Amino acid sequence: MKRWIVVCVFTILLPSFAWGQKNSTDTVSSYENRFIRPLVDVLQEIEQRFGVRLKFTPADIEGKMLTYADFRIRPYSLEETLQNVFSPTEFKFERQKKQVYRIRPYEYYRRTPADGEKLLAWLHGKYRSREEWEVRRSVLKSDFRRLLGIDPLLAKSVDSPRSFKGKERKYDGYTVQNFALETLPDLYVCGSIYAPTKRGRHSLIMMPVGHWADARYNPDMQYRFAALARAGAVCVSFDLVGWGESEMQLGKGSHNTALSQPLQCLWGVKILDWILADRKDIDKRRIGVCGGSGGGTLSVFLTLLDERYTAAAPAMSFTSHFDGGCPCESGMGTTRAAGGSCNAELVATFAPKPMLVVSDGGDWTASVPTLEYPFLQDIYGYYGAKQQVRNAHFPDERHQFTPAKRQAVYDFFIEVFGLDGDRCDESRVTLESPAQLQMFGCPEKFPAGSVFSLAELKSLMAAPE
Repeated sequence: MKRWIVVCVFTILLPSFAWGQKNSTDTVSSYENRFIRPLVDVLQEIEQRFGVRLKFTPADIEGKMLTYADFRIRPYSLEETLQNVFSPTEFKFERQKKQVYRIRPYEYYRRTPADGEKLLAWLHGKYRSREEWEVRRSVLKSDFRRLLGIDPLLAKSVDSPRSFKGKERKYDGYTVQNFALETLPDLYVCGSIYAPTKRGRHSLIMMPVGHWADARYNPDMQYRFAALARAGAVCVSFDLVGWGESEMQLGKGSHNTALSQPLQCLWGVKILDWILADRKDIDKRRIGVCGGSGGGTLSVFLTLLDERYTAAAPAMSFTSHFDGGCPCESGMGTTRAAGGSCNAELVATFAPKPMLVVSDGGDWTASVPTLEYPFLQDIYGYYGAKQQVRNAHFPDERHQFTPAKRQAVYDFFIEVFGLDGDRCDESRVTLESPAQLQMFGCPEKFPAGSVFSLAELKSLMAAPE
């Protein structure tokens, strides 16, 4: 490899850099500490990645810390990496129209579609066969778990959790039953189970929700859960961290923390464990996951963590250039996996199982038909299974789970799980109020000894096992 020498003149540039302050208590690089790293470590990594030598005076960079360090690295371009590392401020600009520019804070989780295209091209150069891809796939999955921090959480989770169920409410062709499940000691996740009234073996679809108003109580979500239940699937919705009844335990602010990302993943894993143990009507060969926006991102994460899923339908969520703007999606920086990745590559680890990708022209997923979907088809092609991944794109729609998008999801699960399409009828769905969909309804009704603050939860997690 040709070795380049890049001379870095820090004595001129350093005063204008947007360096963070070193915090000796920050042991994990995450959203809270702005993914800060010592500059010297970043420069050494750049030397190793690109096979170059960076000449600088050690005294010039001693003690200097770089915020969002890993996200400034472009694994496919040395010059873009250096430009990002040595940019003079933590702001960026974008042209909106002639003579109008918007100034934004640095967004570590957002890049441009052009950046995504270059990243996918670079990634494609790492594997040209199923064998090479499966080596990469294994590293991606293990590194994702490490960066997410899920295994320490699983180690602290409750092996024999307490669970509570509300009264079953019967509607036209389906029932709704609220539940609460202990996940970590004295910490509960609440949700609702939508089940068919028809007896038999049913498919199971986990339904993570996004950040739309009222989250899982939103009518667009209720229609989806209930319509699929009428068609023959048991559908399970559950709260986001700090939303719904979780807000009663941890407070609204808990959602805006890096902890929300692994905690929501933990909830998804533990709920699936519990449902499969509790219900005898689930066909374990037909387990799906479907969420939109942040719920779509969580759907991607759950497929990475759990091999039990057999079909997935993430909607309006992943691309190669957007990691998710909420800490519950990007707070642990999991796209750093395997030396640099993106959610489009992470979701490709689901191949060759059936997947529907729902996208639209009114948000960041506008690039899916021309960028991410062809990439996924290539990965599925390694298995001779291009037909197993499909894209339902709605160029004239915006970031909402509209009737047309829901119908695409229905058609997908009707096909892959053999559901009854004639019964998948939203006009027969009864919408419920948030109060009806809550298990406890107020803090006073939670079990005695329940965790009731984020600080208490963090203390619990820090305690030795």
